[in-house]
Amino acid sequence: MRRLAAALCALALFATGAQAQTIKDFLGAVMQKWTAPFEPFQLIGNIYYVGTEGIAVYVIRTSQGLILMDTAMPQSTGMIKDNIAKLGFKVADIKVILNTHAHLDHTGGFAEIKKETGAQLVAGERDKPLLEGGYYPGDEKNEALAFPPVKVDRVVKEGDKITLGDTTLTAHATPGHSPGCTSWQMTAKDGKEDREVLFFCSGTVALNRLVGRPTYPGIVDDYRASFAKAKAMKIDVLLGPHPEVYGMQAKRAQMKEGAPNPFVRPGELATYVTGLSEDFDKQLAKQTAALQPAK
Repeated sequence: MRRLAAALCALALFATGAQAQTIKDFLGAVMQKWTAPFEPFQLIGNIYYVGTEGIAVYVIRTSQGLILMDTAMPQSTGMIKDNIAKLGFKVADIKVILNTHAHLDHTGGFAEIKKETGAQLVAGERDKPLLEGGYYPGDEKNEALAFPPVKVDRVVKEGDKITLGDTTLTAHATPGHSPGCTSWQMTAKDGKEDREVLFFCSGTVALNRLVGRPTYPGIVDDYRASFAKAKAMKIDVLLGPHPEVYGMQAKRAQMKEGAPNPFVRPGELATYVTGLSEDFDKQLAKQTAALQPAK
């Protein structure tokens, strides 16, 4: 994931001309993994993985229907719906759709699924215009990063709660990766134990411009505040928008009936965010140096 982030960041200093073609070439290179099928499975408690090999999508089963967390690329929507059905669930039972951040690899299926199910779409307040416009912040005219626009039914801020049946998720504003980047926290049953689960939005620099003409005003301060907030959270299970964030495939392979759930790893979030913060400082230094006039 960090190699991917570094590669994306190398593209982030300029936004037009040959740069647009470079973004298309990069997306073409990662598309195979991002759209490759992955067998859905019960991750922990009432949380299920229904994403692709390279993009994480989750379904949360509640006593009054399903909550869908993110989608994947637009062309993977059919696969996501098939994965939901493989678990014995009905797409029609999706009542709430939650978004972590408004980037095309996590929003591509929103419009189709929302139209099909009538589910309520909930997202961070500052990502609403991006979702409803179908564009990447700061690159509104870049077709390579566009996705189907979708109406947001409810926006959330820090501490807001979304409840469906017996399940409640709390929104944590963790901006930087996107202006309205939202991490979602909930409690899941692990046998007789309660585990605190965090669907971490993201903290990579990706295509964001941090200096010169930043992707959005205040982005550097947002990243740093989000890193500090995440490090202080007491979380048992770290989940994220891409499997690499939390070593999903390796942990999935370790799952055995009667054995401890390998996804329960207190302290993993703090370790991961420390690495993100270090990578961020390096990328900030690189972008700053790139703006300096040649000697």
